[in-house]
Amino acid sequence: IAAGKDPLEGQRHCCSVAQLHDHYSLGYPDLDELQKNPQPLIFDIEVLKVEEPGSYQQDPWAMTDEEKLQAVPLIHKEGNELYRQGKVQEAAAKYYDAIACLKNLQMKEQPGSPDWIELDQKITPLLLNYCQCKLQCEEYYEVLDHCSSILNKYEDNVKAYFKRGKAHAAVWNVAEARADFAKVLALDPSLRPVVSRELRSLEARLRRRRREGSCAGRARPPRGASACRGAPSRR
Repeated sequence: IAAGKDPLEGQRHCCSVAQLHDHYSLGYPDLDELQKNPQPLIFDIEVLKVEEPGSYQQDPWAMTDEEKLQAVPLIHKEGNELYRQGKVQEAAAKYYDAIACLKNLQMKEQPGSPDWIELDQKITPLLLNYCQCKLQCEEYYEVLDHCSSILNKYEDNVKAYFKRGKAHAAVWNVAEARADFAKVLALDPSLRPVVSRELRSLEARLRRRRREGSCAGRARPPRGASACRGAPSRR
């Protein structure tokens, strides 16, 4: 973990009581009203399907700690297979489930302890796979958030710099993209061909954007001129 960095940065959570104390609201008007005027709640539950034990994959919250650890490699493998098949959204969901299993275990450990770090190092490759899916889904700001959270703890993670650089480039953060790609080269010079391709792509997009802006500027009529040249004037 990077020296002086808070391992819980970007992972703050609180219960409803703390939410009320800090913000005087639960974030939803109907829940705020229920908090002020408590009343019995009636739930209608519809059974959609009955499955035999062992015939389905449990949700992380229903697993024991041992079951979570055993499930992670299997879920990871399923995600990889879905990604190879081009089913990116489904793969992202699998990586998310595997991360959820490990996060649940990590919450029981002291932040920064050896067990916490070991779990975090298992989470990191899954989170990077998840970010790769989000890059393909063009959800760039989520990629920026996750990669930055990784780099806050592991400052030499080449894949996080590379994926964050691609996300920065996609949202026109040109200086940040160049800085991340430069960091990739500093950490792993063997990636120069890949980084050079990304930089060429970024420069091509910038040139295209400048040309489009220039054409739009030339097409705009001078201030005070008629927008419809040659149109007859009213008398």
